[in-house]
Amino acid sequence: MSTHTSKFLSLVLRHRPEKIGLRLDEAGWVSVAELLAALARHNHPLSESSLHEIVAACSKQRFVLSEDGSRIRASQGHSVSVDLGYSPATPPGLLYHGTVARSLPAIEAMGLIKGNRHHVHLSPDIQTATIVARRRGAPVLLTVDAAAMNAAGHAFFLSANGVWLTNHVPASFIQFPRL
Repeated sequence: MSTHTSKFLSLVLRHRPEKIGLRLDEAGWVSVAELLAALARHNHPLSESSLHEIVAACSKQRFVLSEDGSRIRASQGHSVSVDLGYSPATPPGLLYHGTVARSLPAIEAMGLIKGNRHHVHLSPDIQTATIVARRRGAPVLLTVDAAAMNAAGHAFFLSANGVWLTNHVPASFIQFPRL
């Protein structure tokens, strides 16, 4: 799988569909035929079989195909307005968030905020959170008391690719490492 192609698909399916003239429906779906035609028109040709390989090979399962294979969308992480239709779910007791040291003062002050995205993303395991954090530098792992948050009324959602989503994680529910 081409990392460049996967990143470009993430860009157009999560953040800038207009870059290649796409319009996502209210749930973030676009027809595979429309996506492939738009990619070809914008010098990013991709066959349907290559697209299926990218979806299948993506270890983070960033994309999902509809049951009949005719539509595709990103699993989560959108900055464009979509309703992914996830129902509230009960999280495990602890969840993890990977970050870098330079972000800690802001997180200690405001907690984890969603920024331009629809939700804060949390990992179910330390390994995944560490991998996510490494993209930005030396990883720092935060532990979130998801059980206490849920008991306090904070809603959680489980995305199709196993990422836990919530609107905000107050600092009081975060265990910060000693650096």
